[in-house]
Amino acid sequence: MRVLGVDPGLTRCGVGVVEGVAGRPLTMLGVGVVRTPSDAELGDRLVAVERGMEAWLDEYSPGYVAVERVFAQHNVRTVMGTAQASAVAMLCAARRGIPVALHTPSEVKAAVTGSGRADKAQVGAMVTRLLRLDAPPKPADAADALALAICHIWRAPAQNRLQQAVAAHRTPGVSRTPGTSRTSGAPGTPRPLKGRTA
Repeated sequence: MRVLGVDPGLTRCGVGVVEGVAGRPLTMLGVGVVRTPSDAELGDRLVAVERGMEAWLDEYSPGYVAVERVFAQHNVRTVMGTAQASAVAMLCAARRGIPVALHTPSEVKAAVTGSGRADKAQVGAMVTRLLRLDAPPKPADAADALALAICHIWRAPAQNRLQQAVAAHRTPGVSRTPGTSRTSGAPGTPRPLKGRTA
């Protein structure tokens, strides 16, 4: 599984590509940031983010894109820029038919460090250890992007199984009543007990 993690931001958009499968050592393929000048027009900045994202998608051809889910904070202006950059990343992936997953910051921290309240230094240290790097990626946005990719690789199998179970439960035409199973006869028909004869 090759995942492009995106830590959205309008000034600095962290990006990182990780490859591997859950339960085995992971490999970092690339990490960096897409930058835009703070004094540029908003439209121009979003175009710059798009071009940066397209360049990363062209170079690494990920199978999945994992983006940090945006939450409202006290600084509305910052949140708006983060949300706009997030939308650009999702648009670029969707245009290519690449599945996009959203992960909350606490979910990523818990997956990588074991604590949903870990700080950026702890996340960076664990990313460095898990990917066997010489030093934590700089800036922190880059490390966060790698953490997002790691989180998705580790959690995607479990999420897929859950989604499959939910989909199977909601399959049209399948009706289950207490005391029956999918392999039993008509609804309400008692299932034969083992060890008993009719």
